[in-house]
Amino acid sequence: MSIWGKLAGAAAGLAFGGPLGALFGGVAGHAVDRTLSDSGHDRQVAFTMGVIALGAKMAKADGVVTISEIQAFKEVFKIPPGEEHNVARVFNLAKQDVAGFEMYARQLGRLLRNDRQLLEDVLDGLFHIAISDGQLLPAEDQFLADVAKEFGFTHIDYMGIRGRHFRCDLYDPYTVLSVSPNISDADLKAKYRKLVAENHPDKLIARGVPAEFIEIATKKLAAINAAYDEIRQSRHAV
Repeated sequence: MSIWGKLAGAAAGLAFGGPLGALFGGVAGHAVDRTLSDSGHDRQVAFTMGVIALGAKMAKADGVVTISEIQAFKEVFKIPPGEEHNVARVFNLAKQDVAGFEMYARQLGRLLRNDRQLLEDVLDGLFHIAISDGQLLPAEDQFLADVAKEFGFTHIDYMGIRGRHFRCDLYDPYTVLSVSPNISDADLKAKYRKLVAENHPDKLIARGVPAEFIEIATKKLAAINAAYDEIRQSRHAV
């Protein structure tokens, strides 16, 4: 069964409380007092609810939710026919305004505090929505930076994640791989292999990322490969 089919009744099996809990209430009408477990279902619901809520608020960050942003959201999550209403109810509740997004991010950061990679996966999905129109607006950039901070990422961490999605004048392949320009070839290769392993589709699914999300991970992996190749070529050219 798709994760989307579970959203309508999610609150009956999992309660977040706080802002995410309010969204659960908007979908299912009630909630049960239980904490997030390590089950694959609970983690998928946490991931999905977080991306829906923060994605909707980020789409509103520049003042208007565009068709391209809605389409990008559908690309992040391949919503099966008949499940659109489940997603739309949560998305529409969250997109009413951008206010309070820090609380959503903070709560999701606490819920997934032991899984930094899954939090990064959430940011990947948000970036895909943000740059759907081919640009990263200042308001969107600040929104994403603030979300990353609430997730516990440093500014350097954020710039690395940003560089894997949006190439600008400040692009630095070393930042994309989260390494120093002084890193040795051996350590660089080890870091690269670690990033590739962490972003393998099997690893993402094991972390609780819905299978529909794998396409975004593939693009991220391509950016990692490109950064590594660029560094290697520049070093060999010296």
